[in-house]
Amino acid sequence: MQTAGSKAKLPLMPLDFKKLLSARFLFTFAVQMQAVALGWRIYDLLKDPLYLGFIGLAEAVPAIGLALYAGYLVDRMRPLLIYRSVMYISLLSGVVVLIEHLFESQMTLSLQVGLLYSAAFLTGTARSFSQPAIFAAVPRLVERSLLMRATAMSSSAMQVARIAGPAFGGLIFGFFGAVVSSSIVCLLLVAASLAMILIRKDIPAPESLHQHASIKDELLSGGRFVFKHPILFPALSLDMISVLFGGVTALLPIFAQDILFVGPKGLGALYVRSGQPLTPQQLGGGKEKRAGTLATPLIVGLGEAIKRQPEDPGSIVHETLASFDAVGF
Repeated sequence: MQTAGSKAKLPLMPLDFKKLLSARFLFTFAVQMQAVALGWRIYDLLKDPLYLGFIGLAEAVPAIGLALYAGYLVDRMRPLLIYRSVMYISLLSGVVVLIEHLFESQMTLSLQVGLLYSAAFLTGTARSFSQPAIFAAVPRLVERSLLMRATAMSSSAMQVARIAGPAFGGLIFGFFGAVVSSSIVCLLLVAASLAMILIRKDIPAPESLHQHASIKDELLSGGRFVFKHPILFPALSLDMISVLFGGVTALLPIFAQDILFVGPKGLGALYVRSGQPLTPQQLGGGKEKRAGTLATPLIVGLGEAIKRQPEDPGSIVHETLASFDAVGF
């Protein structure tokens, strides 16, 4: 029993986890900054709301199309290596946008637009591998007793990046121009890449996994499960269709430029205002006394997957369950 004057010190988070968290924060911050520049630039060039929606589509096509393969790959490779590749792909996306800004006077309109959509496509590709790699890496970087703290820290850091990123991006774009904004995005992604390189612990690939008859059958088995589920498929479809073309935030450049006349500085503020408040996200939306909210479709899917999982103590599902037991889920 602890006395009133003595408090037990919380164990420190592993240094490698802090590096991973820093990389994820910088990555998210940079992507949010770039989203402001992309939206403003596309509308400034084409003056057509339809092409704003195509930005979301350009990101959604690889993010959805590669989702099954991303999970398959993460299950069989080192997740930190995959997440490091996510940083490199995002950096390539930032460089493409920077090139468009630097040489805009020497490019045709179609080439400029093509480069911007290519950058959005690369960002969507990075996103498809980002979350599976993070979800596989974090439980193996921290002890089970620290998993809940690690999840809370990660959730809070991501919310700060999603809120501060657009605001900072809009201000930099408005005061200093597109080239400076894109240069900062690239520098942030370089820093994120360095943080990943500095991680010393190597998470090996799983030694044994349940094998299907072929890779095709293994990839399609998850799709069949989702499409046949009476709850999971409608829930995921509703969310996907509502944001397939970028959601309502895709139209914010129109309001910033033609209605409110606030420029890119105001566009960043609009992105922040349209986002979720930070405090409810940290406290579970008022429903939980911890960070994060409950993702019902994912919970249902995990439960069904566990029911169908073979009794293999070394499987990823059983490792995940053990982690959940450790934190009291």
